[in-house]
Amino acid sequence: MIERRSAVATILSDRKKLIVVAGLGSPVYDVNAAGDHPLNFYNWGAMGSATMLGLGLSLARPDRPVVVFTGDGEMLMGLGSLATLVQHKPKNLGIVVLDNEQYAETGMQATATGFGTDLAAVAAACGIEGARTIRRQAEISGLRAEILSTTRLTFAVLKISPGDQPRTVPLRDGAANTYRFRSALLGQAQAEA
Repeated sequence: MIERRSAVATILSDRKKLIVVAGLGSPVYDVNAAGDHPLNFYNWGAMGSATMLGLGLSLARPDRPVVVFTGDGEMLMGLGSLATLVQHKPKNLGIVVLDNEQYAETGMQATATGFGTDLAAVAAACGIEGARTIRRQAEISGLRAEILSTTRLTFAVLKISPGDQPRTVPLRDGAANTYRFRSALLGQAQAEA
C-alpha cells in the first residue's frame, strides 16, 4: 500500500504554478505537511465540496494545473460530482482520492470502499477516461507528471495504508486563508477589489 504523506509530497514537489485544493480532514493535514503554500486552498467544514471547488478553479484558470486531494469518505459523499466533471472534462484538473477505507475524522469506521465500492470504476462508468486505482508508491511520479501535463482530466484512487497520521494543522481562519489564496491566484490588487 501507499504511504499517504510521501505520495502527497511527491505530487506537490516542485509544484510551480499548481493550484491545490485539500478536502476536509486528513487531506488538509497531508497537503500542509508537504509544505504550506499560498496556492493551497484548505477546505474546513465543507465535506463533499473539494471536487467541485477544483472544477470551478480549473474552469476559471485553464492556464494553470489544479489538483484536488480528497478522501474516500468525501468522494463517496460527492459521487454526483463525477458526472459533472465529465460534462466539462477540464484538461488541467487532477482528482487524487486518498483511500484508506476509513473515516479518519470520526473514529476509523469503515467506508464503502472497504466493502467493495470501487471509486475508479465509478469514475470510469461516469465517463472519466483513464480513471484508475494505484497501489504502488512507484507509480506516484507518473501520476504527478500527468497532472502537471494538463493534457486530460485525471482521476486516481491511491490505496493508502489504513490508520491516521499526526495532524499538521494550517491556519484555521477561513477568511484569512481565502484572502491569502485569492491574493496568490489573482494578485493582491484584484483580491482586494
